[in-house]
Amino acid sequence: MTTDDSSELLDRFLVRGRLITMPAKQAKRQMVLDRIAGAFEPGVRYPEKEVNEILLTFYDDYAALRRYLIDGGFLTRENNVYWRIGGTVDPLD
Repeated sequence: MTTDDSSELLDRFLVRGRLITMPAKQAKRQMVLDRIAGAFEPGVRYPEKEVNEILLTFYDDYAALRRYLIDGGFLTRENNVYWRIGGTVDPLD
C-alpha cells in the first residue's frame, strides 16, 4: 500500500481526527490503531484516567478503543498504568 493509499484509508475512518467506525478488516484496523497509538509517547507511562482522556478525543467508546490498542500490540498495562509498546515512531520527533 502506498503512502497515498494509506492516507486515503485513514481519511475514511478518521474524520477530523475522530474515529467514525472501527475497520472490520484486520490490516485496516491495524493502520488506524497505529495512527491513534501515535498519541502516546514511547517510554512514557500513563495512568488509566489520562489514557481514557486521550482516547476520548478519538472515539466515544474509549474503553473499547483501549482494548483494541492492547489486543493489537500497541499498548500494554500493569496496575492501571499504560505504556506504548508498538506502532510507528517518527524518528524526527
